[in-house]
Amino acid sequence: MLKAVLFDMDGVIVDTEPLHRKAYHQMFNDVSIDVNEDLYASFTGQSTINICKRLVDHFNLNETPEYLVSLKREHYKIFFENGDLQLIDGVLERIKDYHANDVTLVVASSASMLGIKQIFERFDLNQYFSGKFSGADLEKSKPHPEIFIKAAEFTGFKKSECMVIEDSTNGIKAAHSAGIFCTGFKSKHSSGQDYSLANKVVSSFEEISYSKIVNIIS
Repeated sequence: MLKAVLFDMDGVIVDTEPLHRKAYHQMFNDVSIDVNEDLYASFTGQSTINICKRLVDHFNLNETPEYLVSLKREHYKIFFENGDLQLIDGVLERIKDYHANDVTLVVASSASMLGIKQIFERFDLNQYFSGKFSGADLEKSKPHPEIFIKAAEFTGFKKSECMVIEDSTNGIKAAHSAGIFCTGFKSKHSSGQDYSLANKVVSSFEEISYSKIVNIIS
């Protein structure tokens, strides 16, 4: 029986990808590197610090990963403050649905904790969620399962009573490796991702309303 839902944030709760893309590409320009689409797509679901470590290694940069992170975050801050952000269609209704049915909600995102808090304050989501986990604060990034293992432990429920909602290849791999039921959310905001390891694939939050999903989790 469903007792807890572990939400990814980017692409599931809110579509910040366009802002992140602009911030990353501005940072790429700052350090004069050419990141092709295949390489950029492989970053989806990973923390900023791990992405920047990969960039330093891949391009043999003299700059530190931490410096790249600072550049990217400064650009993102500007875009975030001036951008037009909206919640993903149907997600607020589903969050309220789960919360009303006493399901424990936790966000488990590769975004920084600052980024998570910015989104939660902007859209008044704190009232529904019991916990927040940032992959940037952990040793391992998705597709490593650490973030979902810790988030599930936080709820106090068995992994068999939890569900992850993810939209990225790396996030789905992480949930699968953690041994937690994973719903792959396939939308216009998450193209080019692999959903083959997801237990269920949906394109609308209506498909995973509490009444429809509560007894699938066992």
